[in-house]
Amino acid sequence: MQDKIVFTGMRPTGKLHLGHYLGVIENMVKLQDEYRCYYFIADWHALTTKYDKTEGLKQDVIDVATDWLASGISPEKATIYVQSLIPETAELHIYLSMITPQNWVERDPNLKDMAKILRSKEGFASQINYGLMGYPVLMTADILSFNADYVPVGIDQVAHVELTRDIARRFNNIYKTDFFKETQPLLNNCALICGLDGNKMGKSFNNDIKISDSEEATAKKVMSAITDRSRLRKDDPGHPDECEVAFKYWKIFADTEEVNKIRCECEKGERGCADCKRQLGCKINERFKEIREKRKYYEAHPETVEKILREGSEKARVEAQKVLKEVRQLVRMF
Repeated sequence: MQDKIVFTGMRPTGKLHLGHYLGVIENMVKLQDEYRCYYFIADWHALTTKYDKTEGLKQDVIDVATDWLASGISPEKATIYVQSLIPETAELHIYLSMITPQNWVERDPNLKDMAKILRSKEGFASQINYGLMGYPVLMTADILSFNADYVPVGIDQVAHVELTRDIARRFNNIYKTDFFKETQPLLNNCALICGLDGNKMGKSFNNDIKISDSEEATAKKVMSAITDRSRLRKDDPGHPDECEVAFKYWKIFADTEEVNKIRCECEKGERGCADCKRQLGCKINERFKEIREKRKYYEAHPETVEKILREGSEKARVEAQKVLKEVRQLVRMF
């Protein structure tokens, strides 16, 4: 294992879906065997947009951690913690916010997109709140609290890491030091999966399959997936590349030989869409059977999950305290 530090996390959105697993969690499981990893659940970040909907926040944190643990993220290999249990990050955020030019934050493309989405929602204030405006700097504080070497991201999130690097470089320049590393993006080339309606998979779109779904629920959901809209009868020749969801799923969950067989049968009209989706549901259930069994254990023992989070947070806090102590000395705080 390398001594380099990898840092990443998720907002607590409740039970996670297959998009989270394939796009993020699977990679986190792999990285924990290769680096010193800090994985955090970003409950402060959740408040930037849901400050008035906190009644389920603690359970959402537990649900995310439960899915992580069931999927193979191990507290023996990675440090798993809750953001709000590391007050040192909040103090570091203050120091970094003092040196960050306003226009650096305003040009963040992800913040612009989020603000646009929020302003389009009925009932949401036309002006975004101060916390959301400052969240790119808070995210930088999250990363620099552990002086991380790498942050695994998709190509659309590279701008966040670039901002972290800019702020770290500015801090080092102002205080005549080389303390903060210039964190690099670790591009995540994991599989992406669309929702059952062909759009982006998301809880709010009601088009997702959750890691925690039962086999019956999964099979039922898969049967609703969109296929080849031009195909009217079971024995009509199919067009796999025009199948909007099901064939895309097969390419993720099956090996090349099976995918080629399905393509051939579909094109010859030997495979009906309903039968194809029934088989696909079985394939997905087979893939997640062990994870779901493991999840049932943690779901029945939430106190174990909470204990893992608190112990991980205590461990993470020790490291964050070391970084903050150095920062306070460099800034010459009392």
